[in-house]
Amino acid sequence: MAAPVDTQRLGTYTDMSAFAGLRSAAQKDSKAALPVVAKQFESIFTQMMLKSMRDASSALGDDIMGSQAGNAYRDMFDHQLSLTLSQGRGIGIADMLIRQLGGSPASPAAASNDPFAGVTGDASTVASVSSPSDQQSGLMDSLERMLGDAGRAVGEGADAVAGAVGKLSVSSPEEFVQKLAPHAIEAAKKLGVSVRALLAQAALETGWGKHMPAQGHTSSFNMFGIKAGSSWDGKRVNVPTLEYEDGVAVRRKDSFRAYDSPSDSFKDYADMVSSSPRYAGAVGRGDDVAGFAHALVKGGYATDPSYARKLTDIANGPVMKQALAALKQIAAEL
Repeated sequence: MAAPVDTQRLGTYTDMSAFAGLRSAAQKDSKAALPVVAKQFESIFTQMMLKSMRDASSALGDDIMGSQAGNAYRDMFDHQLSLTLSQGRGIGIADMLIRQLGGSPASPAAASNDPFAGVTGDASTVASVSSPSDQQSGLMDSLERMLGDAGRAVGEGADAVAGAVGKLSVSSPEEFVQKLAPHAIEAAKKLGVSVRALLAQAALETGWGKHMPAQGHTSSFNMFGIKAGSSWDGKRVNVPTLEYEDGVAVRRKDSFRAYDSPSDSFKDYADMVSSSPRYAGAVGRGDDVAGFAHALVKGGYATDPSYARKLTDIANGPVMKQALAALKQIAAEL
């Protein structure tokens, strides 16, 4: 029989030792530990939402009453608040995650007496896989654990925050991967390619989320540098861009598609690549990131003669590996 988990200690963000007990309980009885793990999952994403909201507020201007010390205490408060919220009825993410993994959310009465009551099903599941190495490396397993209905709900919330301030707030490659992974995994499944390939292409096109086509202070959320041709009837932005003609870089102004959120950009990209005969060679490439990149260039996706090499280098490079390792670490601690 699994040892009981000290949920009171898990509700204090400064007490990390309780995670050892939770990990041990999960290894002995994953079904019984699922509700507690789901609540920890909810607290992590609640904290990410709070951080996105704080970033949105700071984007509107400096707080004249703020200070580094004040920000530090605010972050501590947000960490504890996210845990406290998840330990009660929460915001619904834990319940969705439990259902996603085959369990049944405990009733309020049962939850007050036994946090493991009424739970059935298997705590491990992997849906369709985009490529073999994503599965073998544990990346897809980590993503599936994190990015079920609960992860999509948080991703949609992050999209809403980004839309409210007109830009995607990203401070590091790790944060870039965490925020865009929910969208990348869906697009990768549709195209039959590695998640790394799509994250790498988005990183190449946007400088890890820092340089998307934009007019004024409003971002296009165009993660893949897709231009707005005559057939595009959506929103667009006109910005300077760098093109290559006969191997020579040329500055010009061009029109790019604009979206309401990064999610819309990933969906449009997957639809475009999967439906265009020009890019048929890029679909179903699995782990072959280089083959995927070269097929895009062959179809006329980019004029940069080094585009395929750059995309492949990012996908296989140390920055991407570190960002994905950080993502898997989050999943491992759930």
